Amino acid sequence: MDPRLAQLRGDAPPKRHNARTIAALTTNPGCARRAILDTAGIDKDALARQVGFPAPFGQSSFAITRGNAFEAQVKADGCAELLRLLRETLGLDLAEVAYTNLDDVGGIDSQDVRHTYSTQKLTRPDEPGTLFDHPLLRLPVAGQHVYLEPDLVAFQHDGLFHVVEIKSFAVIDGQADPGKVAAAAIQSAVYVLALRRLLGRGDDAVSPDVILVCPENFSNRPVATKVDVRKQLIVLEHQLSRLTRVDTLLDQLPPGLTLDLGQPAPALSAALGPLEARYAPGCLSSCELGFFCREESAGCTDALGTSVREQLGGVETVAEVLRIAHGDQAVPEDQTEAAEVLRSAFRVYTDALGPGVSGPGVLPAPVVPVP
Repeated sequence: MDPRLAQLRGDAPPKRHNARTIAALTTNPGCARRAILDTAGIDKDALARQVGFPAPFGQSSFAITRGNAFEAQVKADGCAELLRLLRETLGLDLAEVAYTNLDDVGGIDSQDVRHTYSTQKLTRPDEPGTLFDHPLLRLPVAGQHVYLEPDLVAFQHDGLFHVVEIKSFAVIDGQADPGKVAAAAIQSAVYVLALRRLLGRGDDAVSPDVILVCPENFSNRPVATKVDVRKQLIVLEHQLSRLTRVDTLLDQLPPGLTLDLGQPAPALSAALGPLEARYAPGCLSSCELGFFCREESAGCTDALGTSVREQLGGVETVAEVLRIAHGDQAVPEDQTEAAEVLRSAFRVYTDALGPGVSGPGVLPAPVVPVP
């Protein structure tokens, strides 16, 4: 598959993945477009800007700098502050621990080398109580191995690993932003799953309780909390298992198709057409191409959300929904149930408005919400 993925990517180098991109990918496993773009390592943010639909989200440079500074503070002096937090949070009676930095392998930047080095260090029996900084993990996604460079520390005690996730959003009066905590939980679940796959010792090798470290209140003083990610792990494994293998998706693309960013915007937009998208309003907050796909799906029931799309049973456009509701067209057998629901809803709607408002058999022009 590599030649076809390289052809799709064009001259741009592949963009490295992380837990955030995998977590976002699993929110919409039926989207072939996202699966192909992520597997090929295409920069979706640059692609969205090139086709005229830039995504208005992402971390600011200030937030990244603040996050790096907070991580450095927590890990200073051989992770002395982190060790204090681990003693308190996990109730461990440890005077000191060993510290292993897996971020550097003699200056070699090869992902294969770094992953092999991490595997050797993580799978060999060590003395109880070892901190592993920045291990390089690997997880199969849509038929391809994705390397993860987690911003975490894996802590081993008596053979059990704990994933430690360091975030710079604040915990104020014991409460943190629920959305940010949820995002951190699903990203941490990606790390837990990848670490379990690497160790190959079953689910009891890595604790489902992730240690989340954040600044407390309005200071930089770190505080640690245990977050149970068992629910996120179940969802993650289920969604990953549903992803179509990318080699099957590539077989369906026209020969010679490329998404090289050097193309003009109209040609690039046309090249995205054969990559089947499965747009839903949630894509706007999780995918850089969400706004492009929303424009592309204008007039489609997909734009009204997953629940509406599923209830309509394969009726793809709003215009077709209105015709079926009016009873103006016959429907195939697999849409009979949806047609009955639509026509029943239409009768209730017109009866509620009264004959003087809508007129017999006339459906007022609907107001279609734009997510």
